[in-house]
Amino acid sequence: MDKQNNGLDLQNKGAVRQAEVDRKTNETDIQLTFAVDGTGQSEIETDVPFLNHMLDLFTKHGQFDLNVQARGDVDIDDHHTVEDIGICLGQTLREALGDKRGIKRYASVFVPMDEALAQVVIDVSNRPHFEYRAQYPSQQVGSFSTELVHEFLWKLALEARITLHVIVHYGQNTHHMIEAIFKALGRALDEATTIDPRVTGVPSTKGVL
Repeated sequence: MDKQNNGLDLQNKGAVRQAEVDRKTNETDIQLTFAVDGTGQSEIETDVPFLNHMLDLFTKHGQFDLNVQARGDVDIDDHHTVEDIGICLGQTLREALGDKRGIKRYASVFVPMDEALAQVVIDVSNRPHFEYRAQYPSQQVGSFSTELVHEFLWKLALEARITLHVIVHYGQNTHHMIEAIFKALGRALDEATTIDPRVTGVPSTKGVL
């Protein structure tokens, strides 16, 4: 794919909204491809197994296509890998949406996971903002630190330039609570980026997003 021509003009009928990024630093080496209009297919290989699981859920429930190949300095901890994948996913989302013509823009989705209930509210606003309300019973899920959920979501919102509110209303199982977040994130992002045939141009009185 020509990385210089990934931004899409949604006026072009049938255009595929997708983008890819290669990010290599002294801490991580990541190749990520993201398609907004997918079929829920994922191919994810990282050094963080729990994040692999969450990204697979996000992709399936959002009906996206996502390919992630990532290696990082997990001998130190998972922080850099999780953070940089959030950065890459946000960058590809922003690029894939182009000028955002015709999208619904907003979404609010609740998802239950057994005893847990999560809510994700999105505005594809071009104004990055993140609010996070979640308290987990444990600080680890296996070897995964729960503080990295915040890190991933904040970097996603920042790089995609979206307003993102994430609320876990209740829950007793930390795995269930985080799983509900990623499922709700996929579904909310799917709804917010859906093309609405009633929308002419950009869904903003400013005339631009």
